[in-house]
Amino acid sequence: MDSAPLNAAFDPITPNVGRMYDYYLGGKDNYASDREAAERVIGVFPRTRELAVANRRFLRRAVEYAAAEVGIGQFLDIGSGLPTQENVHEVAQRVLPAARVAYVDLEPIVLSHGEALLATDEQTIMVAGDLRRPEKIVADPVLREHLDFDRPMAVLLVFVLHFIRDEEDPRGIVRALMDAVVPGSVLVLSHAEADRRLMPGTSVYDRASSPAVLRSQEEIEAFFDGLKLVEPGLTRLGSWRPDSPLYRGDDDLPAFCGVAHRG
Repeated sequence: MDSAPLNAAFDPITPNVGRMYDYYLGGKDNYASDREAAERVIGVFPRTRELAVANRRFLRRAVEYAAAEVGIGQFLDIGSGLPTQENVHEVAQRVLPAARVAYVDLEPIVLSHGEALLATDEQTIMVAGDLRRPEKIVADPVLREHLDFDRPMAVLLVFVLHFIRDEEDPRGIVRALMDAVVPGSVLVLSHAEADRRLMPGTSVYDRASSPAVLRSQEEIEAFFDGLKLVEPGLTRLGSWRPDSPLYRGDDDLPAFCGVAHRG
C-alpha cells in the first residue's frame, strides 16, 4: 500500500512498494527508482523474486478454493497492486463465470492501469481506497453497488499488511473488514516473516512509499483471531494446498499464509 493520502499525485521518483512488487514479478509498470530499490532488496535476499511468485501462486490457489469449494462468487482484493498474469477475476471467473471482483488500491498508476484493463469487464471494478481506512472502503457507494454485502465474500489481504505499521492497528483493520462482511465469508491473507534473511532489506523500504514491517509467525496468526482457519492452517506459502509437489520448494521462503472462515 502507498502511504500517501487518497488524492496523492503520481510520484515516479520515490520508490513505490506496488511498483517494486511488479518488478519482482517481471512486470513492466515500474520506474528507475523502483527498479533500483528492488535490486537493493534482491541484493540482500536473492530469492525475493521467488517469494513474490510463490505469493501469487498462493493467491491463485486460495481464490480457486473460495470459488470452487466454498462457492463464493464475490472477491474484495485490497492493496491489489498492478495487473499481472492470473489476476483474481481471471482465476475466479474460470471457476464461476458470474464471479464479481472489486480491486482496491491507492497508487494512481494502479488505478489507471486497472481501469483500462477492466474497461470491458462489467463484473470487475477498480476502486480507490486506503487499507488504513477500512470503514471508508466498506462504505464506498461504488463498491457497495458492485458487491452485495448481504452475501458471503472473500476478503483478500495478500502481501499488504506488512506495509501497515503497528501504530496503525493492522489487527483492528482486519477485524473491521471482517465485521463488515456476513458469516460464511473468508479471509485470505499472506504476510512476510520477521526473518533474519529479510531484516536488512527493510531499510530500503524506509525510503519507499511505505515501510516494511516484518512480523513473527505468532503475530501473523493473530490476524485470524475470531476466525476459523481452514486446513492446513497457517503455513508457509508452498504448503497451503499445493497442486504441484514443486511448490513445496517454497516452504523455506520467509512468509506465512492462511485462509479462514467467518463463522
